[in-house]
Amino acid sequence: MSSTFIETSAFEREPEPSLPRVRERGSRRNRALLGIALLWIASGIYVVRPDQQAVVTRFGATVSPRVYPGIHYALPAPIERVYKVRVNQLQRLIIGGDIADSVLGRAQPLASQFLTGDQNIINMRVAVQYFVAVPTQYLFRSVDVAKSVGSVVQAQLARRVARRSVDAVLTTEKVAIQEEVLRSAQALLDSYRAGVRLANVSIESMTPPAEVADAFRDVASAHADTARIVDEAHGYANDVVPKARGEAHQTLEAARAYRESKVNEATGDAARFTAIATEYEKAPEVTAGRLYTEALEQILPKIRKLIIDANGNVDLSIIRKGEGAPKQ
Repeated sequence: MSSTFIETSAFEREPEPSLPRVRERGSRRNRALLGIALLWIASGIYVVRPDQQAVVTRFGATVSPRVYPGIHYALPAPIERVYKVRVNQLQRLIIGGDIADSVLGRAQPLASQFLTGDQNIINMRVAVQYFVAVPTQYLFRSVDVAKSVGSVVQAQLARRVARRSVDAVLTTEKVAIQEEVLRSAQALLDSYRAGVRLANVSIESMTPPAEVADAFRDVASAHADTARIVDEAHGYANDVVPKARGEAHQTLEAARAYRESKVNEATGDAARFTAIATEYEKAPEVTAGRLYTEALEQILPKIRKLIIDANGNVDLSIIRKGEGAPKQ
């Protein structure tokens, strides 16, 4: 009995925590909970950098589809969630292999071969650049945006190449193909609501299969020679035709001047003859004598002359003096 009483007394006399200690423990717990709550609330502050935009969702539903750069606040997780997207960054992908393959000399035939409209195979490598246009669509409408963009561009490229001959694709239609693929692929991506904008579609290389590369090079060389010869012919024509036109114009102007001079000369002779005829009618003898004298003045200086007197004698001294003289 005594032992039992002692054990019971010892149990009843264990020290109990005092009221101040209980209050101190409760105060510490409350402060800890308050600090955790404040940290949880402060965790909703986020920063969007200048090259980014953000999308905020609340329990999976979009509440802010486009948040611009700056300091913002969203309800802490798991209530709201913030997704940041680099909208100003150009993203690049390669169709028909990648840069590492081209450096190492490796080829991906299934990805790089396209069939032309005249049933020829051509290897092409195309670079595509795009950026994020609508963040919500970019984040939630497609699982792999890059794969979607590559598939759409590749399909549109195959359609455009299939409408042209291999010679056209290799020579003159490169720019047209790029522009058509850019427009049609963008329209298709918009219909899919992929949230991206294509910046550029560039055909970096176009080569025939290795088995027929020599034949294609010969054809390309022949096309180049044809273009060069045509350009040379145009250049020669541009040089000769203006000269011929100038000479023709010069000849025509000379003929017109000659005609004008002859017409003026004939007009003057006609006017002179009319004036002489009028004077002749007034004084025939005087006019005839004057005309005879004028004619002799024009004729005699041009001929060699011998003067003979009335007896038929010739003045030989005149002949001797005139032998060394030139004809007049």
